[in-house]
Amino acid sequence: MTDMHSELLHQQPYLVHTNRELGLMLRGAKPLAYFMDIIGREPDVCLRYWRMFDRHVDLGRLIRREVFEPCPGLPQLKYRRLFYALPGHEWRIDAMLALLNELEAWSEDHERRSCELLGYEGWQIDYWLAHRRSRVNA
Repeated sequence: MTDMHSELLHQQPYLVHTNRELGLMLRGAKPLAYFMDIIGREPDVCLRYWRMFDRHVDLGRLIRREVFEPCPGLPQLKYRRLFYALPGHEWRIDAMLALLNELEAWSEDHERRSCELLGYEGWQIDYWLAHRRSRVNA
């Protein structure tokens, strides 16, 4: 994560899920985590983080689903969409995949729905969208 991106995340008036997904999920405060990376090019830190999730999958505390797809314009590469959900929230994986697969242009409605699926509260999403809009317009 870039320093600027990290700084923006720390400026939010709520706990941003990034890099806190596992702890939030184990407390039941986050129903879905979503990661995406090119297969074979995943940073070691991500591989270690996912292994931590997988220990809880093995214990039945989390559900894991992977989806593999070719990279657009680079058929020699594939990317992985990796989802972890709390038991009983597997429907969120299907809903997120449907949202991601309907994309022609990512809209504010798409952003709102993805944030809902990931477990953010309405006021948090409203704040994120308002400030995201102001950064884009700046």
